[in-house]
This record gives sequence, structure tokens and C-alpha cells, in this order.
Amino acid sequence: MKSPSNIMRQSSLTKLGSMINTAVNKRAGNGDIQWCFSQVKGTLEDDVTEADIISCVEFNHDGDLLATGDKGGRVVIFQRDPISKNSIPRRGEYNVYSTFQSHEPEFDYLKSLEIEEKINKIRWLKRKNPAHFLLSTNDKTIKLWKVSERDKRVEGYNTKEENGSIRDPACITSLRVPSIKPMELMVEASPRRIFANAHTYHINSISVNSDQETYLSADDLRINLWHLEITDQSFNIVDIKPTNMEELTEVITAAEFHPAECNVLVYSSSKGTIRLCDMRSAALCDQHSKLFEEQEDPTNRSFFSEIISSISDVKLSHSGRYMISRDYLSVKVWDLQMETKPIECYPVHEYLRSKLCSLYENDCIFDKFECCWSGNDSAIMTGSYNNFFRVFDRTTKRDLTLEAARDIAKPKTLLKPRKVSTSGKRKKDEISVDCLDFNKKILHTAWHPSENVVAVAATNNLFLFQDKL
Repeated sequence: MKSPSNIMRQSSLTKLGSMINTAVNKRAGNGDIQWCFSQVKGTLEDDVTEADIISCVEFNHDGDLLATGDKGGRVVIFQRDPISKNSIPRRGEYNVYSTFQSHEPEFDYLKSLEIEEKINKIRWLKRKNPAHFLLSTNDKTIKLWKVSERDKRVEGYNTKEENGSIRDPACITSLRVPSIKPMELMVEASPRRIFANAHTYHINSISVNSDQETYLSADDLRINLWHLEITDQSFNIVDIKPTNMEELTEVITAAEFHPAECNVLVYSSSKGTIRLCDMRSAALCDQHSKLFEEQEDPTNRSFFSEIISSISDVKLSHSGRYMISRDYLSVKVWDLQMETKPIECYPVHEYLRSKLCSLYENDCIFDKFECCWSGNDSAIMTGSYNNFFRVFDRTTKRDLTLEAARDIAKPKTLLKPRKVSTSGKRKKDEISVDCLDFNKKILHTAWHPSENVVAVAATNNLFLFQDKL
């Protein structure tokens, strides 16, 4: 028989274990996370120039750096504030680390075609030395950038003055030993490689392989494989261009490497399919290994079915077991072991189904929303209209609609879940579907790789939110 003291001790340990599990689950995204405002970057004026609109957002592998690209071809890198990182509880605060012009507008004289400077995608390489490396791309050209710090300078050159001018050899009467002196910290961004002239159509995706030596770039009809050290040649590994372009039925919309298996990649299409390819099977991956496709219910078919089934983004989970795909109205979770149907489906803004006609007329139906995983793959985030973004918890099956708005721009302000009313009568805190602003859209989001810190791009502003611990 157990003594009362042992029973009480066991009960206390059980309660303590339960409390720890609750805290861990909440931290990991398995409980009901309360999100609060952390920061907003960018101007708050109503006059937004086209060049300032953010076109991509990406955390690096440890989450200490956050990069954004904009339509003006600029890359802005934010660095985690050391004090906020080490404080208890941790805070997700970032400061500007480096800003540089990545791409310039170009003109293709052979095709009489303007090439925009807009940054389509940014991808970080894993850090191997004190410098950071990232890939950025516009519609045609991919660049590898090195971002490094310099806090020392050399003084006492023999052949040149301190201002850089060359000294007269006749004036050099003695040899000087150059010395290294401390200086104010400078962050320098320099292009190390330029990968160009390999895509006929606009680049929509780049993805660094797990071997950290190769990467892929995808356009509407082809996927190319590059080596990071070789700029003048790439290997075409997927080509869906038909002999007769009139027979074209689909285009590639997104592509990504597997996070652990360097021979596996996936790509999505405008027909709502995802193909998994194994580069070991053939040099040209036209024959896919797996095809992920959900059969459409014929009773739901309409004029817009093909448009809204087009997949705008696909992301493999950090574990490599699952992937998410984003179409116009929903986010689907797929198990790589099951091709016939998704294992989970989350409606993002189902209330827009009745508005598809007007969304087609104003071209919003062609908006390409991205999606992302939380660090432990337990939650998913994607954007919507009216500066709303959606967070889906895969464990509890609960979902949140949150708003990236200026009126909550005070640190630690709790975000109130928003609700959209589809009926004539709406409650006090609800917003009518007819009042949604379709010019305000959250297309680009990113989730910190190990913490509940998220970055949300709302037009020209970058909002940072974190969990309320």
C-alpha cells in the first residue's frame, strides 16, 4: 500500500508535470497562443510609393536576422536586438542591420521588354563563417550577396596616404609597418555571384538545397539547378514546355527542395497539383515520383474553379514529413506518404466564395498568397485581405483571424481576434464582408524558426508579433 505522503508527493509531481507540459505546449504553439504587438517598421504615411511595397520576407536559419525585399529592388536586413533576445521573457525586437540595392531596373533590347527591379524571393544560406550569405532574385537575375561586418581598419600604408591617394615614390624614404586600428562598426553587402540569362519566363521561386552547395530556380515552365560556385551554367531538371505553346494547360507556380533529402524537390502548378521529383531517377525530372492532387467535387464546379484551385505557394515542413499548399480560398496539409488527398484542410476566407465574380473583375482573384510553418510544424500562418492574417493550430484545430493595424502599434498590446460577418446582422466586434478593403492584403509572412515570433508584410510596413508569455 502506498503511504499518504507518497500519494501526495505523486499528486504534486503530476500537477507540476502537467503545468510544465502546459507551458511547453503553449510555447510550442500547441495551446491557445495569445499574440501581442511587438514592432512595426516602415513609414506610416498614407502616400505609399510603389517602390516601398514589401514583396518578400524571410528569417535566417537561427532567426537572428530578418530580410525583406521590396518592389524598388532594395533588401533591408533587420537584426534581433541582443537585449530583447536575452531578456526574460524574450522579446521579438529587431533593428535595421543593413540596407542595400540588390537589383536595378533593366531593359531587354532583344525582346523590347522592361525587367522590373522588384525582389521576388530571398533565401538565406546556413552560416559557415562570421559573414552571412543570401540569394535574392527579380524576374530574371539571381544574386548571391555576402553581408559582413568590419570594425577595424589598417593605417600606415607605405604606398598610399590615409585618404587613399597614391604617394610619390620619391617621397618614400623609410618603410612603415601598417597597424590595425579599431573603427566604428560597418556592415557591408557585396555581390559575390550573379546568375543570369537562364530563364525565358519570370522566376517565381528559388530554394537552397540541404547540401548548401546547390539551389534551384523556377519559372512558369522550367526548373533549373545551379551550383553556388558556377554562374555561367545551370542544369534544366524540369521542363513542362509543350512543343506547341497552344497546347499549354498549366504553369509552375512554386518549387522547393526537401529540407533533409538533397535529391528530392516538389513543385506546384496552376492546375492545383503538386509533383514530387527524385533527381536520382533521371537527369530530367519530367516523370514525377509522386503526384498530390485532390479530386474536385463536380457539384461544386464553377467558372472560377480552375482559377481558385491554382496553388500559389508550397512549403515543406521542417521535419520533411508534411507540406502545405495555399490556393485562393484554403490551406491544405499533405502527408508525403499519401498522394490521394490532403490530411487537413483549413478555409482561409470562405466568405469570399460568393464574391468571386467581383474579385475576378478587380484581378484580386489572381493574388498569390504565401504560407509558412511554425518552428515545430504545429501551426500554419497565411494572409488574407483587409490586413488580416490567419493562424491555424494543427493540434487543437483552432484558428485565429488577426489584423496588422496601426491602432495597435503599442508594445505588448494584445491582438483581438477579428471576425467577418456574412449575414445582414453583425455583432459589435464583427466586420461585414462588404466592408473589407481588398487593397490591403497580406501576401507575405514568415515565422521565426524556433520561437513564436512572426513577421507580416502589410503593403510598405513590416509588423512583428510575438506570443504573450
